[in-house]
Amino acid sequence: MLDHVVLTVGDLKRSAAFYKKVLGPLGHKNEVRYPGHEGHAPLRGFGDADEKYLLLKEGKPVPTAVHLAFSAKSKKVVQAFHRAALAAGGKDNGPPGVREHYFASYYAAYVLDPDGYNVEAVYLGD
Repeated sequence: MLDHVVLTVGDLKRSAAFYKKVLGPLGHKNEVRYPGHEGHAPLRGFGDADEKYLLLKEGKPVPTAVHLAFSAKSKKVVQAFHRAALAAGGKDNGPPGVREHYFASYYAAYVLDPDGYNVEAVYLGD
């Protein structure tokens, strides 16, 4: 549905390092750097083979305005995402597990990124 999302972060370098580590287990390993021009901020981003990107720009974060949920291909990938996020400086906001209040096969993990955005990996399989 979405081609890309731009997330405003407080420190572009710090957030790029965080998301590079966190999105790797989810298969988003393509990195893009846009130098910017007058009227358009520089961007850094990470995407998948289909070039769907999360782009980052420096500015004033508004973590209550955005919740990111990334699809995972398995429960193990959700677990790897969570481990990578914690190792990269994220804060646990819900360990890997089933969230039956959504539905019986909703398996997810949540972390807060360096700016406080709630970031999720979710597997909707078995």
